[in-house]
Amino acid sequence: MNRRKALLALHLGALFFGLSGIFGKLALAAPVVIVFGRALFAVGALGLFARTAAGQERPSWQRRLALAGAGLLLGGHWWSFFIAVKVAGVAVATLGFATFPAFTVLLEGLLFKERVRRGEWAVVGLVCLGLVLVTPNFDFGNQATLGLAWAVLSGLLFALVSVSNRATTRGLHPAQAALWQNISILLCSLPFAWSLLPAVRPLDWLWIGLLGLLCTALAHSLFVASLRVLNARNASVVFALEPVYGIAFAWWLFHEQPGLRMLCGGALIVLATVLSARLSKHSPSVDDLS
Repeated sequence: MNRRKALLALHLGALFFGLSGIFGKLALAAPVVIVFGRALFAVGALGLFARTAAGQERPSWQRRLALAGAGLLLGGHWWSFFIAVKVAGVAVATLGFATFPAFTVLLEGLLFKERVRRGEWAVVGLVCLGLVLVTPNFDFGNQATLGLAWAVLSGLLFALVSVSNRATTRGLHPAQAALWQNISILLCSLPFAWSLLPAVRPLDWLWIGLLGLLCTALAHSLFVASLRVLNARNASVVFALEPVYGIAFAWWLFHEQPGLRMLCGGALIVLATVLSARLSKHSPSVDDLS
């Protein structure tokens, strides 16, 4: 794969990740059902990939338990994100989730005793200012505000996944890590989703299947393939476009037209994501992406 093809694969991966909220809104099912279905289809695809890929060793049981814990955090991220999509729409949910770089900066400084640099504090400040602009008011009786709160929780949980992956996925092939995390999500969400499954429409299974196959398994594979040519920091900058893709499709498909204030706030959050990628000392793992 040359650099041009790697960039194309990277943009396609970011596009598929950006479509997560679109498929989540199209599927008229409860968020826990969407989480279960997404994990179900992702496990099938990742399991096939892990079986055919050469040179991959299965993780030990201790490592699997650690991956299961990270999987629970990832499942919580998905669940809160899809609640935000249902409550406030794709644009608000995507922007709220995009706050995760600020949470990552703070969590790494707190948990790993790493000094937070001035540029990283600037990232946190930009995210906070962006959230103030995106929030219509701070009344949690307002749907947009409540949805944004769920989306910010989604970003916090995703940051926890990213931080935990530093300890749980080191030396492990990304597809293996993603597989075991999705198995954990599948098993833990099944008891909550089981009674709701008979009511899921065939069309909703189509959207959920696309969510699991395109936005999880294929997007991970494209990211891994692109990293064979591009460095991880450049890849992170491209993935900062994920909210842009999500908002653009929501505008086109659902007529979720953002106002000037939301566009300004979103621009600040996306800028913070780009700056965070450039300032990051640690290369992101494919397993850190939803």
